[in-house]
Amino acid sequence: MWVPPEDKDPAVLQAPTRKSVALFGAVNLRTGKLVTMMIPQFDGETFRYFLGLLIRHRKRSGKTTYILDNAAYHHAAALEPFVRDRSGFLRLDFLPPYSPQLNPIERVWKLLRRLCLHNQYFPNLEAVLDAVSRQVTIWHKPNETLARLCGIT
Repeated sequence: MWVPPEDKDPAVLQAPTRKSVALFGAVNLRTGKLVTMMIPQFDGETFRYFLGLLIRHRKRSGKTTYILDNAAYHHAAALEPFVRDRSGFLRLDFLPPYSPQLNPIERVWKLLRRLCLHNQYFPNLEAVLDAVSRQVTIWHKPNETLARLCGIT
């Protein structure tokens, strides 16, 4: 950042914290509907719970394919019986390593950060969660923004 020499150095406020919350998300490429779940941490068990939530939003006929990156919790042993029991209608496809540009949800996360978090000061984690939750709530219904962002026609 450039500061004129006659001005005092700027101070950037930041809340001293290392707290975090996990946000699972999936976007339906046919409808543009976003499904999310905030949870304390990412692990195989919480991801299995999120898959259960996604299954409730699927179309009842046919097979549903979920495109995933290679996060460790996507390959957790706890998922195997869950996926095997639902193999008639559930399929997990994994992207090649180090290719986030192929995952449509990554575009959603990038826009979410830009709209809600960039160039703003949040005094605590709750303020961050409120900002993110407001935008996610807007996007839970199929919408033109996500349809364009994810290349849905």
